[in-house]
Amino acid sequence: MSIRLTKNRKIILAKIDNKRKYSLEEASSLVKEISFVKFDASVDVSVRLRIDPHISSSSNQMGRETVRLPHGTGKNIRILALVTKDKELESKEAGANYVGLDDYIEKIKSGWMEIDVIITMPLIMNKLVSIGKILGPKGLMPNPRLDTVSTNPGKSIKEIKSGKISFKVDRFGIIHTSIGRVSFSPKCLSDNLTTLMKKIIRVIRSKSYYYKGIKSIYLSTTMSNSISLDVKSFVKE
Repeated sequence: MSIRLTKNRKIILAKIDNKRKYSLEEASSLVKEISFVKFDASVDVSVRLRIDPHISSSSNQMGRETVRLPHGTGKNIRILALVTKDKELESKEAGANYVGLDDYIEKIKSGWMEIDVIITMPLIMNKLVSIGKILGPKGLMPNPRLDTVSTNPGKSIKEIKSGKISFKVDRFGIIHTSIGRVSFSPKCLSDNLTTLMKKIIRVIRSKSYYYKGIKSIYLSTTMSNSISLDVKSFVKE
């Protein structure tokens, strides 16, 4: 049984040569041309790492890392600041969407979850124990390594609003994250991806006993085919 291709799908397939490895500049332009959805689609990257098969998959893996994209992701990040009274104004002025403490903890217990990031303070962490099982599976539990637990919540909020993202390797050795929107210029997408890849390369080189380099990099948009990038665009042997 043959699958009938839509007009837009035929256009996408005609534009992408699956036998090619595209340069960063080529891919940053092409990824904008293959999006036909009627909204400002996310531009996503998938980076597959080479993993030493002799090391247990549960040991020495990459934890969640952060990087500040120079042009942000184009997404409106909804931040909840769980802070003490004296830090509420600072958090509001820094751009937090919701600011409070006990009232929001109770809202979360009741099922409210209209947030993307939670920023809190070290002395507040013990209050979050009661909602840890709710936040943990959703990746919302504040973490000092990600600067989401800070004595300076205003600074953390500003950094996230200005383009700081987190990423980690999944159990298949792949990093998935967003680097912008289709409305971004090719240069902005290129800058963001270059910044992300520099951070990934630094991290995997520091864990060279486990990660043996980068196997592949693919760029795509929401509901589009993926574009294979030339790894040498980022890794200079």
